[in-house]
Amino acid sequence: MGIFVFLPLVLPLTAWPIARLAEQHLHPRTATRLLTGVAAVMALCSTVCLALVMVVGTAQLPGNPLPDGWSDPEVRAAVPYDEVVGKAAIPALCAVVAASARALWRHGRVRRRAHRALAGLPGTGVAVLPDDVPYAYALPGGRRDRVVVSTALLDRLRPAERRALFAHERAHLAARHHRFLLAVRLAALANPFLRPLRTAVAYAAERWADEVAARVVGDRRAVATAIGKAALVSRGTPVATLAGFTAPGPVPRRVAALLGPPPAVRTWPSLFTSVGLAAWAAAAGTAVSAMSSANAAVTMFLILRAATPL
Repeated sequence: MGIFVFLPLVLPLTAWPIARLAEQHLHPRTATRLLTGVAAVMALCSTVCLALVMVVGTAQLPGNPLPDGWSDPEVRAAVPYDEVVGKAAIPALCAVVAASARALWRHGRVRRRAHRALAGLPGTGVAVLPDDVPYAYALPGGRRDRVVVSTALLDRLRPAERRALFAHERAHLAARHHRFLLAVRLAALANPFLRPLRTAVAYAAERWADEVAARVVGDRRAVATAIGKAALVSRGTPVATLAGFTAPGPVPRRVAALLGPPPAVRTWPSLFTSVGLAAWAAAAGTAVSAMSSANAAVTMFLILRAATPL
């Protein structure tokens, strides 16, 4: 395996340029899907390689349940600096698993609590709660997807702005934005180098819903005004993996984008542009990460198989 086992751990750095440029030069829908795909693949590859290194480190521990042959010098030689990185990978992978499990548990707990709180209300697509705290968010799952909004927020919006709010939240539900947000959150927990992609996807998903709302309402200024008003008073969503009207992402940039023309829809940027170069660099980094992790996994399998007595 050699140094290739470490490449997927650092190759997410190749996606940093596209994370910064995508929100400026790509359609929000394209940016959301592209960055989420890159983050998911790179996170999976880095986790696989971390697990392979952990196997070498675990086999060196006294009293471990692994076959004795897995601690042979020939196996340890497959990982550079096996004494240090092998043992360091054990707490690192445990931390990744624990953080990911906690994020999934919290996401599921918040959704279950929200659905239980709405159990006595009519089964409509919109749940208006009498609450003095302004908020609005999209709640997927249960018997049906629902838009949850408080009366405190609705009282602060004009009719056109209310239509923009509902169109925005329905766009989140229709495009399943909570899945993108959850995927990039787990990816960032698996590899901290992917955190810029999590931030970029969160912003791009909101911009995607903004553009859908502007098309449905037919008034980009009304959507921008509704976002600005809600941002001043709203407390956001109950958990980061649920999409909301004013969170996350810099609200002034969203408002400025809505006051301008709609973004052009392009499936893939030209290579002869800064965003095109950044996209191809991220694609190349993702491909190299996938090949490196696959090569490391196959090599480790063959080495361990040869070291294990029949």
